[in-house]
This record gives sequence, structure tokens and C-alpha cells, in this order.
Amino acid sequence: MAATPVWSVDPRTGKQREQVALEAATGEVDQVVRAAHAARASLADRRVRAALLRTAADLLDEARPHVIEAADAETALGPGRLTGELARTTAQFRAFADVIDEGSFLDVRIDHPDAGATPPRPDLRRYKLPLGVVAVYAASNFPLAFSVPGGDTASALAAGCPVVVKAHPDHPATSELCASVLHRAAEQVGLDPAVVSVVHGFEAGVALVKHPLVAAAGFTGSVRGGRALFDAAAARPVPIPFHGELGSLNPVVVTEAAAAERAEEIGAGLAGSVTLGTGQFCVKPGFVLAPTGAGGDALVKALTAAVSDSEAGVLLDHRMRDNFLAGVRERAALTGVDAPVTPGAGGEHTVSAGFLTLPAALLAADGEHDLLLEECFGPVTVVARYGSTEEITAVLSRLPGNLTATLQVSTAEAAGEGTTAAALLDELTPLAGRVLVNGWPTGVAVAPAQHHGGPYPATTSTSTSVGGTAIERWLRPVAYQSTPDALLPPELREANPLGLPRRINGLPE
Repeated sequence: MAATPVWSVDPRTGKQREQVALEAATGEVDQVVRAAHAARASLADRRVRAALLRTAADLLDEARPHVIEAADAETALGPGRLTGELARTTAQFRAFADVIDEGSFLDVRIDHPDAGATPPRPDLRRYKLPLGVVAVYAASNFPLAFSVPGGDTASALAAGCPVVVKAHPDHPATSELCASVLHRAAEQVGLDPAVVSVVHGFEAGVALVKHPLVAAAGFTGSVRGGRALFDAAAARPVPIPFHGELGSLNPVVVTEAAAAERAEEIGAGLAGSVTLGTGQFCVKPGFVLAPTGAGGDALVKALTAAVSDSEAGVLLDHRMRDNFLAGVRERAALTGVDAPVTPGAGGEHTVSAGFLTLPAALLAADGEHDLLLEECFGPVTVVARYGSTEEITAVLSRLPGNLTATLQVSTAEAAGEGTTAAALLDELTPLAGRVLVNGWPTGVAVAPAQHHGGPYPATTSTSTSVGGTAIERWLRPVAYQSTPDALLPPELREANPLGLPRRINGLPE
């Protein structure tokens, strides 16, 4: 049976651009994974790993014109957006190189023996080791930062794990180009290029998560696709960690006082966040609780004006366009739902932004409108108008887990006046991994304190995929008991020859 060709497609026209590769058969996936597994020992030296990440960042910067041209041709995201995304991508590589150098990710803990403890304590020394080969499933909406050179790849390499990326079919040429850059980086620092590999095709993705030498997986995509892979990872004879980002509604609650104080500002900000990147951000605010009354009316008016002024845009592929149009039609047809600005087809290959409204009481009353509590990928949001804080609570109690939750408050509430804002913040916190006040969720800073994750179905684990602690997903702890110093790994020896941050007998050294 002939292998299926992998084509690069222009989403602006729907036409094939070029054949990039062939879909990998199960045997080819096996070869790639085995080569990655064989290369893992070469990543043992932390200095080499840090050099790899910094070299990769430098080479990606040098290849900027070619990378952005390829990515724009396949995603229609535009040079401006992609230039920023590439800068974020290289910053992630350099940030994880710094994490390697600093060393606290190893979590070195040493407890000296204490015969007088109850029970008596032997000498114990604990740190973290890389899991092994990591499978990464690239995202459609971030062809760089969540794809072949993305955060999953950077953090896994930083941990000392080889990576096999299942490329996303929406940007195969970009994937191959970035893989070639990473291979050059590996060669320049003396590593086997097999420390990073790319495979294409749906069946290749399934074979990858089932391969016995794959030790963990990272995924960014749909609930349906991610859940299927998550279940496959759990059903293996030896189950593996599956860190999946599956979907998020990213609710926003606007207090009455906030709407009364700055309705126009909130409406305009909401429109900008919903339409950014043609609504194709995983943290797009897809559901808003806004008050009834004059303040809420003014907010909806401002939102209407701002969304009406937005230009039609191209989605990442025509399948997503079809799903967006069908999803909007189904939601708009529900009882009690209005469309102040109807989202839909902007042209043969584009979509126009819009939003839907309904009384919040309809969502709190029954399950007929549950579809509105599911993510609709694209430039649309739902504004539910509440008449009381009890209605807010009733609706929030029905929301699934999310990446983000946002609270818009007034100046007085931000200063701690009244109890409404604090109570709502308490209600929002269990729903999301990142809680914002008077901001918008689009834009995820790469920072040590960042958390990009949330309760299911936002993610399948409690870990983050952004920020320095993302490295923890690819590590496992091991403790050595009563082991002679000469036999210990250098990281755990008493003299601390590597100069690592450590905790001794429970206290920082």
C-alpha cells in the first residue's frame, strides 16, 4: 500500500501548495522512537542541553524570514503575529536553558542519618531524573510556540528527554523547516539529531502514544482528539503520563459596579480579546456573565460596535471554518438566544466575528442550552445577562474546567470595598488554572510563576505547559538510601561538586 502524501495547504485559498512528506507507517514510527531512545544518553550532560537550547534559539532567529514566510503561507496568521510568536518561541528555549543552569528543577534533597529519630532515619538523598522519550502532539493555532520548536519540546529537552513530535497537518512545511533547524542545533553542540524527530499522519500519532519506549506525552488540541490519546496512554500495558490541553471556555464575570463604571472600556477590551487571531486562541474568552440594566446594556452596545468594526479573517483550515459556521448556527438556533452581531461567513474562505446573548436564567434552569457552555473555536463569544448574584453562582456551578477565568471589577471593588468581588473571585478560582482581574486572558506570559493549565477538560493533569515549572512533567523522583558517596550521582554527593541548590535535613542549604 502506497504511503499517503502530506500536503501543505494555503488556508486563504484552500489549494495545495506542495507535497512536504509522507505519512509515517507504524514501522517508521518504531524506527524513529528507537533512534530517540538510543540518543537519550547524550542528553545527560546539563551543560550540553543548555547549549542545545541556546543554539536552537539562535538558529531559529537567524532563520526568521524563512520560518515566518512558511508559517504564514500555511496558517494565514500574518507576519506580525508570527514574528511575535517566533520571539516567544526562542525566549522559551533560552528560558529553559536558564532553568537548566540554575538547577533547582532537580529538587535535590538530602536527609542525613539520625538514629535518634522515631523511627530512626537512614541517609536519604533524592533528586529527579528524565523519564525518557517524550511524544509531543503539535497544536494547530501556534505553529511555532506550541509545535515542533514549542514549549513541550523545549521543556522536555531541558529535562533530558529526547522528543518525537507528531506534526500538525495544518503546517507540515513549517514543521519540517523547524525540525531541520533543531537538527542543525543538535549537530553544532555534538548531539545526535535524533534527540528531536518529526513524524506525520494520524496513524503515526496513534502508534506514537502506544510505543513501549515512549515514556510521556504532551498534547494541545481538541477534547475529542486529546481524550482519545489520553485513553490510549492509560490503556497501555505500562500506562504513561499524558499532559493534554483539550479545550477551554475561559469565562468572564463582569460585576454590576464594573459595568456601571467602565462599560465602554470592557466592551472594547472583550471584543479585542475575542477577535484576536480570528478567535483562534486557546484562552479566548468564550463566555461572559454581564449584568442586566443600564450598565450591561452599555457594555453590549460597546461590544456590538467594536465587533462590527472587526475585519473578516481566515481560519487555520477549511475544516475549522466549517465547524465554526455549523457551531454558530446550532447555538444561535437555541430558544432565547439573540445575535446582536451575527458571526458567520465573511467570504468564500473567511469568517466574520460576532456574539450571542441570552438571559443567564436559561442556562441556570435546565440543560437545553448546555451547548453554550462548550468552546466554539473561532471569533465568537456568548454573553449571558444575569439579574442577581444567585444567577451568577448557579451558572458558574455548571461550568467545566478552564484554562482561565476573568473577573472585571470597579475601582472601589479593586480597593477591597464591599464583599462581591472577593466572593466572586472565590467562586472562579476552582474553575481555572489562571485567574485574572481587570485584564483579558489572551496572551500567556512565559514566566516562572505562570500556570497554563486547569481542571479537566482544560487539561488532563495539574501541570503547566508554559513557564519554568513545565519541565516537571518530564521528570521522576528517585531516592538513594545509605549509598556510599563514591557510588552516588554527582548531583547527590556530599561535597556538592556541581554547585546545585539543595535542601539539607529539610532546610535550604
